[in-house]
This record gives sequence, C-alpha cells and structure tokens, in this order.
Amino acid sequence: MKSTIESGAAFSPTSACNAPPAKPFKPWAPRPRTSPAGTLTQLWLLARNPIETWSRAHYEKPVLSGPSLMGHVVVVNDPAAIRRVFIENSANYEKDPLQLRVLRAGSKAGAGDGLLVASGESWKRTRRTLAPLFTPRRVASFAPLMQMKAQARVEAWMRRRPGAIIEIDREMGRVAYDILSATLFSDALADGRAGFTHIEFEREMMRLLDSIGRIDPLDVLGAPDWMPRLHRRAARDSRDWFEGAVAQLVAMRKAQMSAEPVRTPDDLLTALLVASDPETGTGLSEADVAANLFTFTAAGHETTARALTWTLHLLAREPCWQERARAEAVAAPDDPAQWADTLPVIRAVLEEAMRLFPPVPHMSRMALQADELAGTHVPAGAVVVVAPWLLHRHKKLWDNPSAFMPQRFLPGARENIERFAYLPFGAGPRVCIGASFAMQEAMIVLASVLRNVRFSPAHAHEPRPLLRITLRPDDRIPLRVYPV
Repeated sequence: MKSTIESGAAFSPTSACNAPPAKPFKPWAPRPRTSPAGTLTQLWLLARNPIETWSRAHYEKPVLSGPSLMGHVVVVNDPAAIRRVFIENSANYEKDPLQLRVLRAGSKAGAGDGLLVASGESWKRTRRTLAPLFTPRRVASFAPLMQMKAQARVEAWMRRRPGAIIEIDREMGRVAYDILSATLFSDALADGRAGFTHIEFEREMMRLLDSIGRIDPLDVLGAPDWMPRLHRRAARDSRDWFEGAVAQLVAMRKAQMSAEPVRTPDDLLTALLVASDPETGTGLSEADVAANLFTFTAAGHETTARALTWTLHLLAREPCWQERARAEAVAAPDDPAQWADTLPVIRAVLEEAMRLFPPVPHMSRMALQADELAGTHVPAGAVVVVAPWLLHRHKKLWDNPSAFMPQRFLPGARENIERFAYLPFGAGPRVCIGASFAMQEAMIVLASVLRNVRFSPAHAHEPRPLLRITLRPDDRIPLRVYPV
C-alpha cells in the first residue's frame, strides 16, 4: 500500500506548527478481518504475521471469549479486567505454554531462565536480585554515555551530503547496539577483545530474535518437542553462538575482577555478576547470568531500536510535530539525565509512536483457576490474551485510534488516559524491569538526533509492521537527512 507522501518531499523550517495537523497521518496497518479466520488460514497467519489474525470485533469489543486452536482463549481489552489480570489477581495468571515454547526456541536442557521466561519462586528471586541494577540513580548515571553514543551516530550522518538517504531502522538498531555495548559490556564488543566483532555479535543476535519470534504451527497445535520445527535449527545455531560469546565475555570480566578489581568497569555486566538476592544473599548461577544477559541484550536492544525507528518514521511524515520536537530538543538542558523529565513534546511523540507500534505487542497468561473478567467467565486453563496492538487501537478507548496524534500524551491530556489502556512495557509485577532505562535511552537518542538533523521520507512506500516478539518493519525505512 502507498501513502500520499511525495518521494523525497522536505519541509520548510519556517512552517507554522503550533497547531496539530488537521488531517493527522495514519500509518499502514492490516485491515481487520470481517470474520474469524479458518483453521488453516489462522495457522498460516500466525506463522507469517500474527497481527493479521485479528478481526474487527477485537478492535471494538471489551472481551471476546471462545474456543481456538490453543484451547479456550479470552482476549481482553477492558482496562478494569486487565488490571485484575496483572494486579489484583496476578497470582492466578502465569505465562502460558505456547508463549514459553516460542521464547525458549533452541534452548538447551538445563539452560538458565532469564526474566522473560522464569516463573514462580525462580522469577521472584531473579527479580529481587536484578532490581538494584535499574534504580533511578543508576539509570541516570548512564545518560552521558547514551548521549555520547547518539551524538557520534548523528555526526556520521552529518558528514554526508544534505538529503542523503539513510535506512533509519538499521541506524537506530546500530545506535541502540552502541549504547547496549557501552552500558552492558563497557565497549568490550567494539574493540574485538572478546575474539569476535561487534558486527558478528549483532548479526547473530538478530538471527536469533528472528528465529525465536516466529510461531510454528506445531507449537500452536501442541506437538511434542521432538518433532522438527521449521525455524528451530536456525534458533539453536544462533543461540549456541550467542551463548558461547556471552560465556567468553563473562570469563573475561571475571578474570579482570580477580586480577584488577579497581579497574573493573562499573557497568551492567559487573553488576549482574556481583548481584545477590537481598533476602537470601544468594547470587545468580552462571546459567542464569547468561540467560539474563540474553534478556538484557535482546529485549533491551530490540524494544528501544524499534520504538526509535517507528518514532522517526512517523515524524518524517508529520513535519510539524518533527519541528516542535526539534525546537524542544535545541532548548534542552545541558544535562541529558534531565531530559526524560523536561522534554514533554519528545516524550509525547515517543509515547504516541509506542501506542501505534507497541514494543511489546502481545502478552498472554494462563488462568490457573476459574475467574471472571468484565462479566465474562474465564475457565481454568484458559489463555488470557492482552495485546497492546489491539488495546492501543481499540475504538472504545481512543479517539481516531489509527492516527498519529502526539497531543494525546502532552501534559493536560496524558492524565486522562486510563492506566490500563496504555501498556507499552506491560504492567504489574512483571512490568519490564528496564522500562525507565529504555525510556531514558530513547528520549536521549531522539533529542540528540532532532537537535542536529531533520528528516523527510525518501519515497512513498509505507512499511508494514511485522510481529517477531517486537514489532519490526517488514522492509528497510529510507529517510532523507538534512543537517539543521
């Protein structure tokens, strides 16, 4: 599908952008089905792109309940019911088997569980142990490093001729990777000390995310694990490489901690290795350290890179909002640690982008015991689905839900959004532990970018969101970049 944007169209920096556009931009989204898909079609859509399975009713009704390929499924879009699932009765809802099979694709027997897949007491212990890694003070301490990495990426663009085309999805992946490497591994990936290049590390990480993000029909049907899955081999090969790379990084850091404790970097890897459960004093096993390094690397990199990509894609097509955000970035305080709390327009465009393209587009839980949600009976064993992709575009919860309208999140309007109608990082006890880290990083990158360059679309083609754990574009997103 094509948008109405003209190829290479730029905008005037003197444009009057005080009022929101009369006709806000609507990015491409799959047309809701008029009726539920049949069995074979549903299996095909789940494997290809799960967000294409939703029908019109899913965007209009508060709760839908009934049998499916995965047993009894209850899709919930009612904020009060979502609060019950994630807060009031959260002990009754645990991650369902299909979700765990997808996330654990290619895992070896006996491998540790990161926060993404851990459950029960194991999850509680790990969460307590990791919480000190993401205190407000520690997160703020990374702000100058985040700004430095973002600025270096922007300066590389500014050395090109005005109007040069960059692939913004790839560039945001790279800047998120640069920040990840610096904050997690103190740039041990950049200088080759670990025995592999940062390009190899990033490539294998992306291959692994692509492999484990696909829903195999055999997993949907509950087939035994010994039956071969189409993408399982690719996932296993990439995970083997990734686990070997992580083991090498951990071994290097442990050796440094032993030989040169004073010179050991105070980054997230060191914090992870010395972390202990405040209740028991027990540290993480090597398998759990490796599993949580994967969680930080994959989830931290992927969610932030995708949020930034979609935000800049939308701003390139709404030049007035881009100009408003740029003006705010230029006037930002010197200390980047303050930006997350002092840049309301940049926060608003980012939050609106995450509404349309949520970093975590799908969550599901299995009911351990029968319950009732918004007047709907939930039988024991039912899978309860809370899909931010649906929730954030629901016609009963949002005005003009398919349009890019950052004014929803500006001060004075943001307070009117129901807490459980907007879930970019989940909610409840399992809310993303690194949400504040991700928001700070995204806002610092956006401000650093917008205060230096402007963007316009390189062509009219609209990228299509593809669900692979996160929402990624199905193709590259080329934008023209102009120094300010």
